[in-house]
Amino acid sequence: MRARTALSAAALVLLATPALADLPPTTADLMAEIKRLAQRVEELEQRRSSAQAGGSAEERLRQLEADKANLDKSLGEPTISETEPEIAARLKALEADSVNYKKGGKIIEALGGIKVGASLTVMGQNMLGQQFDKEAQLNWRGDVVATLPAGNIGSSKGTIFAHLRMGQGRGLQSVANSYSSPNATSFQRPGADASDAAIDLAEAWYQLDMPLPLDGNSRLSKSHLEITAGKMDPFGFFDQNAVANDETRNFVNQAFVHNPLLDAGGDVGVDSLGFSPGVRMAYVNEEEKPLTWRLQAGIFESGQGAAFQNSADFPFQIVQAETAQRFFGGLEGNYRIYGWHNGRGTNFDGRTAEHMGVGLNLDQKVHDYTTLFARYGYQIQGNTRFDHTLTVGGELGGSYWGRGVDGIGLALGASHTSDTFRARSATVDANNDGIPDYGYRAVALEQLMELYYRYRVMPRFDITPDFQLIRHPGGDPSDATAMAVGLRGQLTY
Repeated sequence: MRARTALSAAALVLLATPALADLPPTTADLMAEIKRLAQRVEELEQRRSSAQAGGSAEERLRQLEADKANLDKSLGEPTISETEPEIAARLKALEADSVNYKKGGKIIEALGGIKVGASLTVMGQNMLGQQFDKEAQLNWRGDVVATLPAGNIGSSKGTIFAHLRMGQGRGLQSVANSYSSPNATSFQRPGADASDAAIDLAEAWYQLDMPLPLDGNSRLSKSHLEITAGKMDPFGFFDQNAVANDETRNFVNQAFVHNPLLDAGGDVGVDSLGFSPGVRMAYVNEEEKPLTWRLQAGIFESGQGAAFQNSADFPFQIVQAETAQRFFGGLEGNYRIYGWHNGRGTNFDGRTAEHMGVGLNLDQKVHDYTTLFARYGYQIQGNTRFDHTLTVGGELGGSYWGRGVDGIGLALGASHTSDTFRARSATVDANNDGIPDYGYRAVALEQLMELYYRYRVMPRFDITPDFQLIRHPGGDPSDATAMAVGLRGQLTY
């Protein structure tokens, strides 16, 4: 458009100029004049555009001031309306999203260290054998555990542990005078109606992990102290075992879950549900990790004190030294030795007396999927029914036959009756009812055997057929033999 205007203007100028009309112009002259006139027209167009732009700038400035006033007013309002400027709505939405992200981040940070686990165990059993036939028993047990971070004290880290346990059904109880129970999974509050499920805050304790040296770098520390206080299961820290420690997964007979002298014999002194208030301290050395060693000691209430009644002197004490080693070509194993003292133990005649004992406990892998275990207990002081116990066994992993999460377990055990009990078992009458409590001379070894196969039905769910044999229960020299068959279902989350 501008080029056409320039050419038209140039043509008019040429026609209107007499000087140019008198002389015949050359083609070059005409082109030069047209070019000059076109440049002049272009300059005039640019000046006109600049003048118009100057007016628009003033109008735009006034519009910007009005828009800024509207924006300030809109940003001052906490809500988002439909009539406010779009930029204000976007800013408010971005601010709201930022606040929500920060809240979510704080929640994630707070919950990041929390660990929660839950399990449900159902056990059905039947007792077979001469004079031991019983109706089938069914029981269930649920466990919920939570570990929560409890803040730091300098470089020391605090942890809170809580354990809820619930259940119903007593299951099969001890056979005759056996030193063990064929079903350690049962959980029902003593004296409670069988129609009511029991629920209990089984454990609630606080633990502080302190790296050594105390003023050093915790990330570089190769040793640390652990201090634990609260209501706890002493067997959660003492007398542990890799394949004979969990009745919901491995062996279910009480004699194979823990040292019979402590557990079935009652020297551990816990309450009727298996827990006790106490304090524990441990020193852990990991300078040559994975080879480690630990020295720990604990003091706990026993008897009525374990149920928070009439005591505060913590009469049960236990000390344990343990180490993790690598044998059989680098396969892991754990070795423990411990000693205990219970100032409020119970003799077989019901009297309270001072008890002491020592124990050995080991588990060792001997092949990629084979782990063996052994426990030995010796009663040093106290008139108990049994003074020596030995349990041995192991588990084969299912990888040998193409089912890696399955397992076969076999355990054998023997308990030796004490000399005092042998001499008095035929006549002792602890309840003073005029009838001997046992009525036989306990001169035999109580012998146990358990066999199970743990089968993975689906992820997180196992079923375990179980068979047990108890010979000479309670040291009875007769040929009485009891058998227990059962099926356990285990759901774990």
